[in-house]
Amino acid sequence: MPGCEVWDLVKVPFPYTNRPVQQRRPALVVAVPDAPGAPELLWVLMVTSAANRGWPGDVAVSDLHVAGLPAASVVRSAKIATIEARDAERIGQLPPKDRTEVVEALRASLAQALG
Repeated sequence: MPGCEVWDLVKVPFPYTNRPVQQRRPALVVAVPDAPGAPELLWVLMVTSAANRGWPGDVAVSDLHVAGLPAASVVRSAKIATIEARDAERIGQLPPKDRTEVVEALRASLAQALG
């Protein structure tokens, strides 16, 4: 879907590792790289149920209505992926008050990964 922006929440297809099925799951757009001549890409962070076991760097989504999410959820800063924008369906936006915490958690995750 062309036109996605940073802080959009989108649904994207995630494959299962143990069966040939995909499920559309929420993700947070954190970058829209510009690569001339390439398909439009999005860098996204996983969004998962807050009921799942927490990870370091998880950020709770404070307003589910604005985000377009049906249940309490967290942004998982340690799980980042690159997807084609055409596979994304916009469902909402991350509430402004959660954005600073996501940036800080993502910086910490990247710093740890890069040593």
